[in-house]
Amino acid sequence: MRLKGKVCVVTAAGQGIGAATAQAFAREGATVWATDVDQSKLTALTGVTPRKLDVLDKAAIDALANEAGPIDVLFNCAGFVHHGSVLDATDEQWQFALNLNVRSMFWTIQAFLPGMLEKGGGSIVNMSSAASSVKGAALRCIYGTTKAAVIGLTKSVAVDYVGKGIRCNAICPGTVQTPSLDERIAGLGGGSDARRFFLQRQPTGRFGSAEEIAALAVYLASDESSFTTGTVNVIDGGWSV
Repeated sequence: MRLKGKVCVVTAAGQGIGAATAQAFAREGATVWATDVDQSKLTALTGVTPRKLDVLDKAAIDALANEAGPIDVLFNCAGFVHHGSVLDATDEQWQFALNLNVRSMFWTIQAFLPGMLEKGGGSIVNMSSAASSVKGAALRCIYGTTKAAVIGLTKSVAVDYVGKGIRCNAICPGTVQTPSLDERIAGLGGGSDARRFFLQRQPTGRFGSAEEIAALAVYLASDESSFTTGTVNVIDGGWSV
């Protein structure tokens, strides 16, 4: 029960890493507000409070913050992966990714941080990626740029509030087996060749699991990591080595 007594908010909890983390938080004793833009995806979760939340809607985020009250842990998991180089990118894709991958975290932090300060402490965990300022990844121009921005946001919040009991850390996964990965594989035509495009970059010879990333999120949410803030936690199976 490493999170007993803590109130946690998880975005994009409908599937993949978000779902695994919401369940891991609940198993560790937390009160979990599990949110997703598609509330029907939350029905499979147990021991959580499900809520529809579009993280592109600032008013909706503020409304959830008011409903939940002061929280202890914010896990920002919502995001999208665009495929392509800088010459493939469109203005519309660029703006959408900046809004979803970065501005949504800016908004959720603004909404929930005051309550953490009121309680005297809290942990913010932001989902970045090894494809970021950590490592350049082929055909991930827009995605890598936005995930590098997440690392910058993480460090900024960490340094500004380290003296007020607030910790802010980033998780940077490699390729993880999730429904999102399946969609990306399908987008490349599916089949073994498309799957190999992603698998060949993992030195371990396998994809990570959502549960492995969730275990790291639990650690960063818990008091065990009370001396940890502003860090870039790479969990990528050796991809960036």
